[in-house]
Amino acid sequence: DGQNSTPKQTADVEAAVIQGLDGILISPTDVNAMAPAIQTAVENGVPVVTIDRRVDAVDGILAHVGADNVKGGEAQGQWILDNYPDGARIVNLQGQPGASPAIDRNQGVHNVLDGVDGYEFIVEQTANFARDQGLAVTESILAGLDSPPDVIVAANDDMALGAIEAVRARELEGEIAILGFDALPEALAAVRDGSLAGTVEQFPGGQSRQAMQIL
Repeated sequence: DGQNSTPKQTADVEAAVIQGLDGILISPTDVNAMAPAIQTAVENGVPVVTIDRRVDAVDGILAHVGADNVKGGEAQGQWILDNYPDGARIVNLQGQPGASPAIDRNQGVHNVLDGVDGYEFIVEQTANFARDQGLAVTESILAGLDSPPDVIVAANDDMALGAIEAVRARELEGEIAILGFDALPEALAAVRDGSLAGTVEQFPGGQSRQAMQIL
């Protein structure tokens, strides 16, 4: 468990190389910060397969398995267009800086909505893919706005679930549509009960199985 810590994950990769292990499957915490450790593994002949987060800075990675996160973000943007045809004020909860899913999902949302009249990103702020930060950031944003947004779009379900708690605490349920990403079981339950407007499925189990089969 890399514990969402780049130093911890770097040490784990370095230890795997020293131990002479036969292969590494990894979802890097930060694709840029993890590049040197992964480069070391590749240079030492250890095959590396990345999952979910690709490391473009390293040549020689055996394979990458991941969803098209840009298309996922575009799906969120298209939902907003379809459900708010007259425009929308949008809060964008972004993922962990440096993580390719955060970058790509954000790009996808903007691909669809940028330049379209009536659609405004009134606040864009990272909540680092974390539920507690999704709650705290959303609370802060809502407290600072004169009127609530129409939509909160989050780059993963944990941040969306945190946003739900903040919206509920301010008694704004039903007034703000919240979108997540990842289709966690808890998020799917929230879609069923109506507290989450939607989420994007990216089949993480399938990604991991495919990566293992390649290795």
